Amino acid sequence: ISQQSVYQFNKQDVKVEVFNKSFHNKSENSRQKDNYVLIIDEINRGNIASIFGELITLLEPDKRLGQEEGIKVKLPYSQDAQVDFGVPPNLYLIGTMNTADRSVEALDTALRRRFSFEEIMPQPELFAEVVVAGFNLKEVLETINLRIEALLDRDHTIGHSYFFKVKDATNKEEALKQVFKDNIIPLLQEYFYGDYSRIGLVLGEGFIEVLPVV
Repeated sequence: ISQQSVYQFNKQDVKVEVFNKSFHNKSENSRQKDNYVLIIDEINRGNIASIFGELITLLEPDKRLGQEEGIKVKLPYSQDAQVDFGVPPNLYLIGTMNTADRSVEALDTALRRRFSFEEIMPQPELFAEVVVAGFNLKEVLETINLRIEALLDRDHTIGHSYFFKVKDATNKEEALKQVFKDNIIPLLQEYFYGDYSRIGLVLGEGFIEVLPVV
């Protein structure tokens, strides 16, 4: 009904033995000093409030284990109803999300209060030394994104990851053509709903060939 994407999570995809080995091979004192990071990719692709549940409160720094106001809760879906659960102070959660993706769940206010938000914008300077067929990739990415920002908004600017394929390719010119054909142009078609006049404004006249009327 909500047309949300649903992905199956298989137990065999998680190598639990790696976590156990890393954890149990260290002393209790060492485990308390080390920092652990849990990365949740595309965090806004689920109903965050339902997924985190009681964890929303436990994530607060002063509610974590060992703190003056630290608390524990009983997990409602746990096999063992007697087990209390708390979040240690050395666990850090990092969630990634694409702000241009409006078709997925937005983060609610309760969760936003418990996270710091850091915007990561495209980094064209990574390709300052890369020149393909007379075009500097840094200038290409900057120009395209300036035009997208003017015609749409800054949330839809194109990321720099596409151009790593070009930077590392043997035949850079062919790789650049492939990136525009398979990645950038289809993305622009989606952004502008197939409005080729606006797509042409983003790409520039050099990308547009007017075919004769037959």
